[in-house]
Parts: sequence; C-alpha cells; structure tokens
Amino acid sequence: MADLHMWEEPPISGTNGSGTVFFIHCNLRCVFCQNHVISQGDDGPEMPVEKLADTFLSLQRRRAHNINLVSPTHYSFEIAQALREAKDRGLRIPVVYNSNGYDSPETLSAMDGLVDVYLPDLKYFDDTLAVKYSAAPKYFQHASRAILEMSRQVGGPVFDANGMVTRGLIVRHLVLPGHAEDSIRLLKWFKESLPKGTYLSLMSQYYPTHRAQEFPEINRRLRRAEYDRVVDALYALGLEDGFVQELSSADSRYTPKF
Repeated sequence: MADLHMWEEPPISGTNGSGTVFFIHCNLRCVFCQNHVISQGDDGPEMPVEKLADTFLSLQRRRAHNINLVSPTHYSFEIAQALREAKDRGLRIPVVYNSNGYDSPETLSAMDGLVDVYLPDLKYFDDTLAVKYSAAPKYFQHASRAILEMSRQVGGPVFDANGMVTRGLIVRHLVLPGHAEDSIRLLKWFKESLPKGTYLSLMSQYYPTHRAQEFPEINRRLRRAEYDRVVDALYALGLEDGFVQELSSADSRYTPKF
C-alpha cells in the first residue's frame, strides 16, 4: 500500500503529506499493533523491484515531501535495489526509514547512503516486556545498537527553509499504560547515549486494539497522570529537541485504513 499520509510528525508530513509505502508483515508481533491488518495479516501482492521504484517516483510526482518506508526491515535488500533504480531515474526527495527499531547494524549498513532520515521506534528497555508484548527477545540490546548505527550514518536532524526534515535521526517512543518507569529508563539511555540535538518523538497515541484485551494491564488508554510523569522526566533530563504528542492523539481516526 502506498499513499500520502498526513499524520506523521510535522517535519515529515508537512502540508502535502509523506509518501508512505507500507510493507506487509513485520519482524515483531506486537499485541497492541495499530496496523495489525497489514503487519500480521495474510500475504499481499508481490511487487517487483522495478514496480517499487515506479511507486517511489509516482509519490514524488504527487508532491510527497519524502518517501516513507514503513516496516522495511525484512525487505531491505529489495528496497535498496529499488531505491538505487529510482534515484537513477530521478528520485530526489528524502527517503525515510520508518522501522520498529529491531534492526541489525548489518542490515542498516546496506542502507547507508540511500536513506536520508531514520525514524525508528524505541519500544522497551525491559526485555520481559519486549517478549511479552512483541515476541522480541533482546529487543533493547538490538534496538539500541541499531539506533547508534543510524545516528552514525545521518547525525541529528537537518531542516530545509520550510521546516521539513531532509536528513537525520528522529527516535520515537510510545508510552504504554502502566509502564511509565520503563519509558523513563529509555529516556535516560537516550540522554546518555545519543548526541545532543538528536530528536525524540514522545507519543501518547496508544489505544487498546488487536490482542490488547488479552493483557488487562494494557487494555486501557493512557492516564493523564502517567503520561505527565514521563513528560516531566523528559524535561527534567533536558531533552528539549523533538515532539510531545497530546493525549487526544490516541484515536483510531489517525490510523491508516488498509
């Protein structure tokens, strides 16, 4: 699925929309996935490399601000081929690698020079939570290494005259109900490990969906007090570069329909 998407961070969606390309399946199995229809659904149509390059160029003609690759990890080899072909044929807008963070530095090295903006999730510090909710053993170990590699490749965000990001790293973190402490531990790692000026996007858009009802502790929306606790920790750590989502963003209207 490929279309213009208006609900990313402002420097990514802008006024025209982000040229979002959703890849079917995912290397995580998040029980609360808002895109589970495509990430954990049946097989979709196969797309040859040449047609994927055509898709990128079509989105550019539609005036997308960028090409936004959602869940690209398990197709990275084919995507790299398509990007090279599209760039040879005139692709000029930035390429955004929008992943769950469960990437290997080896995979990312293949994208070096092809990707302009990295937009990874940083989901969990506690491995118990990663296994329970996403079937992702050693998530933090892998994601932290991957994010450091992303930072090495592209550095902090660079913006054009219109405020659109053209290069750099923006790390996303979704706060889960009942797990503010895990979020705060991630913020501390972010502060200690990444260069000053790296952007953090703190997200409150969680709502119970997919299999969340099987886990009573997350089968609810975030409470104002627990989200404010994480926001307060963010400012106390001096993390001033980035975005803080409003609680009103926890609405299925902002989730793409597949």
